[in-house]
Amino acid sequence: MICIPIHAGIDALLSLFYPERCQICHQAHACPAQGWVCDGCKASVIPVCEPACQRCGLPFPGDITASFECPNCVDRNLAFSRARSAVQAKGVARDAIHLYKYHRAFWLEPFFRDLWIPAAQADLANQSWDGIVPVPLHPVREREREFNQAERLAHLLGGALGIPVETRLIRRIESTSSQTRLTREERAANVRRAFKAIGEPRLPNTRWIVVDDVLTTGATTDAVARILRRMGADEVVVWTLARGV
Repeated sequence: MICIPIHAGIDALLSLFYPERCQICHQAHACPAQGWVCDGCKASVIPVCEPACQRCGLPFPGDITASFECPNCVDRNLAFSRARSAVQAKGVARDAIHLYKYHRAFWLEPFFRDLWIPAAQADLANQSWDGIVPVPLHPVREREREFNQAERLAHLLGGALGIPVETRLIRRIESTSSQTRLTREERAANVRRAFKAIGEPRLPNTRWIVVDDVLTTGATTDAVARILRRMGADEVVVWTLARGV
C-alpha cells in the first residue's frame, strides 16, 4: 500500500480544480512550493542591495563606497540601531504583499520565505537575540483582517533562525489612519502614542528584532523600538520583508 502525505494529497486534489498558474501574472506555471509565484515573476523582484543608508537601509544608486546615513535619518533620534529589508516594495513584491494583507493570501508565504529568509539570515545569524517582536495591529483592525501579517512573517523568521516570537510585550492602543499618503513628520505624529507596553516588563541587557511587512519612513517600527528601549533593551534592529523606495 502506497501512503501519500496528507498535504500532498490536498495539493493534488486542488490541482484538479485550480490549474497550477502563477497568481501574479496568471500565465506561467507555478506550484504551492513556490507560493504560486512563477520563476519569471520572482526574477523580477528587486532586492535591496548596497549602497544603502546604514541606519534605515534605504538603497541609493551610484558607486558609494563609504558608509553613510541618508538625509531622512541624519536629523532623527531613531530608537533602532538599523533597519534592513530583503526587497524593494515595487511591482511583483508590492502586489504580492497587497494580496497577502488584504485578501488573506497565505499561500504566498513560501514565496516570501524564499525572498526574505536568506537576506535576514546573512544579517542576523550567529548573533545573540532575545526575541522577535512583530508590530502589533489594533484589535479592531486585526478582527477585520482576521490576522496580523507582521506576526505571521515574524514566525517565518523566528522558525528559520530559532529565535522566539514575543507578542505579549507591546499592544496597539490607537487605530491610526492609513500612513500611505502621509509625510515623514505626519507618519511619526500618527503613531507616536499608538503603542503601549503590556504591564511593566523590564528588559535589561537584551537585544530585539522588530518585524513588519514594509518599511517606508520607519515611523511605525521606530515607535515600537522606542517602547522596547524604554523597557531597558540594549539594542533594537528592524527587519521587514520589503522597503518602500
